[in-house]
Amino acid sequence: MEMSGTRVIAADRETVWEALNSAEVLKECIPGCTELTGSPEEGFDAVVTQKVGPVKATFKGAVTLSDVVRPESYRISGEGKGGVAGFAKGGASVVLNEVPEGTELVYDVDAKVGGKIAQLGNRIINGFATKMANAFFDNFQAHVQGDNAEAETA
Repeated sequence: MEMSGTRVIAADRETVWEALNSAEVLKECIPGCTELTGSPEEGFDAVVTQKVGPVKATFKGAVTLSDVVRPESYRISGEGKGGVAGFAKGGASVVLNEVPEGTELVYDVDAKVGGKIAQLGNRIINGFATKMANAFFDNFQAHVQGDNAEAETA
């Protein structure tokens, strides 16, 4: 499964970069994330609980950053195991461009799932993945932009 998109965030590129590299910010923004520890240099360990269709699972996994070009881009990769529910692995290339409105965040995601989750079918999985990506970027954008973003969407 692959997806891509862009978001314009009303903040300078350095601010967006710092947020993308903060375990605290990422934990806050990833739907279902109950634990995220580590650092950009050493990698992150994460615990995320999600329900995909009828399957609910807690995924434990590791996330690493590579191809880091500060403050312009990186590749984030991870793999999580959810016990009998299966596994999820994938990554995203993230590029930050300066634009008059702030920072344009461009992402290309690729992901694979296996186990019970994979048996749900592409339509359910793709819908869930799109929903998760949108929720993460909505949360991230609101966090970085602060009260202004919440006021604009209210």
